[in-house]
Amino acid sequence: MLEKIPSVVGEALSGLKAGRDKTAYHATFSDVPETLTLTSPAFADGAGLPARHTADGEGVSPPLAWSGLPDGTAALVLLVEDAGSPTPQPLVHLIAWDLPPEPASLDEGSLPSPGRPGEARRLGRNSFQKSEWLPPDPPSGHGRHDYVFQVYALRQALSLGEDPGRGALLAAMRDRVVAKGQLTGTYERR
Repeated sequence: MLEKIPSVVGEALSGLKAGRDKTAYHATFSDVPETLTLTSPAFADGAGLPARHTADGEGVSPPLAWSGLPDGTAALVLLVEDAGSPTPQPLVHLIAWDLPPEPASLDEGSLPSPGRPGEARRLGRNSFQKSEWLPPDPPSGHGRHDYVFQVYALRQALSLGEDPGRGALLAAMRDRVVAKGQLTGTYERR
């Protein structure tokens, strides 16, 4: 959808970015120990996301793996935010909650995305109000966007209604997060 925004508009907005400091990882859970490792065989930390995981490709969710879970981890939360979004807060691309600690991975395309059913998971609403993976779709000319994949280990599963948004998710996570980890993939539409 954002690929239709003229490049001149993207360039004019290039100085406006939500910022990494506003992601949940840095703003809400800054005091949580960073002991989890989050990786992907599709991209390295700080490297570009392959187009197949974006709106310019198939839009499938990338494969992910985690390690370093503390003993007693009851559930995981996976939150993906676009720190480069020209919005006051990062754009939410994915909320997956109450993921089981094992297996310690998600296969490519296992999360629902536009036109792809994926596997049944507890998903919250992304910024487009859909309970699915929102493929990166930055405005042309806006510059590089940092997509911050965040994994949180919880001491207790969450009690949430259907399709929670970011605010409800973060409120429910308070006092339950025991460890966190992140992986950043970048994408830029020229």
